[in-house]
Amino acid sequence: MRPMNFDFDAQVTAALFDNTGAVFALGDGSVRFEDRTRVEAHDGAVLCACVHPSGDGIVTGGDDGKVVWTRRDEDPVVLATAKNQWIDAIDASPASGLIAFSFGRTLSVIDPKEVGFRRDFQHERTVSGVAFEPKGRRIATSTYGGAALWYARIEKQQPVKLPWAGSHTGVAFSPDGAFVVTTMQDNQMHGWRIKDAKNLRMGGYPGKVRSMAFLANGQLMATSGAQGAVLWPFIGSNGPMGREATEIGYDDTTLVNLVSARADQGLLAAGLTDGRVWVAHPAAQGLNFVKAEKGSAIVALSLSPAVDKVAWADEDGAAGVLIL
Repeated sequence: MRPMNFDFDAQVTAALFDNTGAVFALGDGSVRFEDRTRVEAHDGAVLCACVHPSGDGIVTGGDDGKVVWTRRDEDPVVLATAKNQWIDAIDASPASGLIAFSFGRTLSVIDPKEVGFRRDFQHERTVSGVAFEPKGRRIATSTYGGAALWYARIEKQQPVKLPWAGSHTGVAFSPDGAFVVTTMQDNQMHGWRIKDAKNLRMGGYPGKVRSMAFLANGQLMATSGAQGAVLWPFIGSNGPMGREATEIGYDDTTLVNLVSARADQGLLAAGLTDGRVWVAHPAAQGLNFVKAEKGSAIVALSLSPAVDKVAWADEDGAAGVLIL
């Protein structure tokens, strides 16, 4: 199979892999599959997307206030709505089968297998990011002033608050569930060790960090926001505390805009602001430029679960699926 190229007439919000192959979510409300199947999912733009907990199709949030499940050969299914609101962030847990999404100051949790199950959790400020822990029982949210931890199924509860000044824009759990890490509006990241809420300061970036990804069985976290991919060590109970980050693929003519990896694999993909895409094993020497021609900035990037393919899209709607 040779590389597949697409030229979409709308901005690409996300590039993902479900169990059929690559899937692209677009700003015109459509979902496009690797075999070029097109499904109209939203009346308006897709703002966020994740793979369905089953691995079959993707779940998208739109500016029409709908959470929609789209599969290749099925009609789209509206799983939840938020009236007159935009769905800002979304995540799904294969472990628990739950889906979490945010709109305004609200975090909502639904179970696609249990019609009528929904939990709504309120925050003091707008929720910008949502992430399930690996076991799928807890959810982290990012907001202004830090992060919050919620139990997914408990109706009335007070969250565990992880405070840190500033605007936090995205959130992730480490694969062992021991740490929560956020991207921030200014050029830094922040993290907490959950058991004692100890802070991890992760600064020194020349640009804004747009994405992060764990790899190498959770021993490394890669981030964008610098001239190369920044790698933080997450070995042992202290994670990156007191340790320096390293950088691979340094190039002073461009910035890494996005990174993608799989927690159980050792390969890292990076999409650059000059339109190139490379993959590398951090322990080995050299980069493999799977998209070597320059162009518009890469705005969507995903490695497949088996790390045998990479899907990418740039800000002009050009996209591709490359065999590694």
